Amino acid sequence: MAAAVAPSAASAPRTNVRWVPILALVAIGTAINYLDRTVLGVAAPYLTRDLGLTPTQMGLVFSAFSWSYALLQIPGGIFLDKFGTRFTYFIAIAFWSLFTALMGVVSSLKGLILTRIGIGIFEAPCFPANSRVLATWFPQHERARANSVYSVGMNFGLGFLSVPLFWITQQFGWRGLFLIVGGIGIVFSFIWWALYRNPSEHKTVNQAELDYIEAGGGGEYKGQPLDFKWRYIGALLRHRQVVGASIGQFGGNSTLVFFLTWFPTYLVTARGMTFIKAGFMTSVPYIAAAVGVVLAGYVSDMILKRTGSANWARKLPIVSGMLLASTIILANYVPADNNALVIVIMSIAFFGQGMTNLGWTVVSDIAPKKLIGLTGGLFNFTTNLAGIVTPIVIGVTFQATGSFVGPLIYIAVVALVGALAY
Repeated sequence: MAAAVAPSAASAPRTNVRWVPILALVAIGTAINYLDRTVLGVAAPYLTRDLGLTPTQMGLVFSAFSWSYALLQIPGGIFLDKFGTRFTYFIAIAFWSLFTALMGVVSSLKGLILTRIGIGIFEAPCFPANSRVLATWFPQHERARANSVYSVGMNFGLGFLSVPLFWITQQFGWRGLFLIVGGIGIVFSFIWWALYRNPSEHKTVNQAELDYIEAGGGGEYKGQPLDFKWRYIGALLRHRQVVGASIGQFGGNSTLVFFLTWFPTYLVTARGMTFIKAGFMTSVPYIAAAVGVVLAGYVSDMILKRTGSANWARKLPIVSGMLLASTIILANYVPADNNALVIVIMSIAFFGQGMTNLGWTVVSDIAPKKLIGLTGGLFNFTTNLAGIVTPIVIGVTFQATGSFVGPLIYIAVVALVGALAY
């Protein structure tokens, strides 16, 4: 047991196990999480043509992920608090990747919806688990940076993977795309199981690092796993921080959902780009979002260090990001022949959305250690109602008007509401 290291070890140089391999595993797992939920957006232009789906039907398929993902947030958080991070994450990665692969063999609208629901079910515990890792392995003053590291992977990776994903789709078809991506996740689930441990169980962490984590407010919850009681939810809902952050993150997540689902279709359909050009153009806003994630994390920890105020350190970057996300509405006023300016506007909006990912650091700050899973689940439930609402609103509005003007107005408005809630 690492916690039982001899006293002389306490004066040894502090290990950095919390960064490598722990945070590296979380970063890869989160990148695969977003790859599996995003890959449908890449396949959509091909898939809709081959299966003869309307925009409204495609909106339902995009939305189906969030039906189960949102509804399973609280049960997923309860499961996490009961069975711990290592086991929960292993089961989650293995099975959401399996359902991603299964999307490659479906042939109907019903099959697409069912497999997307399956992905949503097993991705549900991921971000509550990430928040639990932050609270367990990191002192408070490092959490925003740690959050930015694992979060940047999902945007940076997707930014550079957009072109290869479009290329894979053209070479092997959209079915091959799902099979390849799903297989990658299944392999990684076993790597996670082999390498992840809690601080007290890890063989290479030393006492100096354990002391450093606990002195900064981190560390494991060492009590007995809690049996769920409904009054725990009531207690959390009486905290204005939990309610305000949850509503606020709904606004920021609406922008994210647009980029994860309808953005490639927007570029191909509304802006007239080819599939490969859309792949290149899709990558730019994702890279901008990755920069936003990193910048918000470092700025937040810097403000916390200088002012001692977690309130200012967390809210200022998040609200600034929401305001930038609302600028997406400006794309409606760009001439049809100026796609470069559209990408600039989209990149600014997604950069701002990347800053709002700091909301997960807020959860690790305010959640009771014994209820981190439940708090994260409640927060992510509200956040991901946007995943249910946004794809359908965009699909229905686009089919009714033949334009993305209305959808972009909607995204801008809810981003402003999110800023006000925070």
